[in-house]
Amino acid sequence: MEPTIYTISGSPRGWRVLLGMVIKDLDLNVKYLSLSDGEHKSDDYLEINPRGRVPSLVAGDVVITDSLAILSWFDQQYPDRPLFGGSPQEHAKIWSTTRDTTDKLRDGMNALLLPIFFKGADEVTSELQDAADTVMYELQWLENRLDGQNFMAGDTPTAADAVTYPEVRILARALETHSDLMTQLGFVDLDQKFPKGHAWARRLEALDGFEKCLPVHWNS
Repeated sequence: MEPTIYTISGSPRGWRVLLGMVIKDLDLNVKYLSLSDGEHKSDDYLEINPRGRVPSLVAGDVVITDSLAILSWFDQQYPDRPLFGGSPQEHAKIWSTTRDTTDKLRDGMNALLLPIFFKGADEVTSELQDAADTVMYELQWLENRLDGQNFMAGDTPTAADAVTYPEVRILARALETHSDLMTQLGFVDLDQKFPKGHAWARRLEALDGFEKCLPVHWNS
């Protein structure tokens, strides 16, 4: 049975998997669950993932409910274009870079964007400014990481890019939809402040089939 990916449009963790598919040139079934309708909490989906979270992968008797585990499974099931490298050194570097993003940048993005997207925050508070400062620090960290290489862990796209790009692009989405507040928080001229990061994002967006991983609700 061909694998099916369950996700929610715009979910950063689900987006990781979709971008991993682009990098590996995989064309798998993708089923989008409706967040507003609570489909991720439905009885049918809870049988797949009792925590009611996305993404999940179902391939016959195989069920995987963690984004990094799904990316790792991809490499074992479809060895071409490895997401986690071809040598022990590459493998370690990619995992280290990937975990750095999931442990640091993701926390900062949650603190900044959850209040803006889901709680209606519309003015600068000390908590929001602290979160913004954390995100800016992590963006500089990414900029430094790209010194001398085209992608997050080397010169080819890997799991590190699949995990990092959704965070950066969702930040750009906040700039598009909440420009006044984001400007007040200091998010201005990011392409000039982080030129390597800007060029890196454009490289990923130039990958064949990239448009398939973009949140479908952005077109509505």
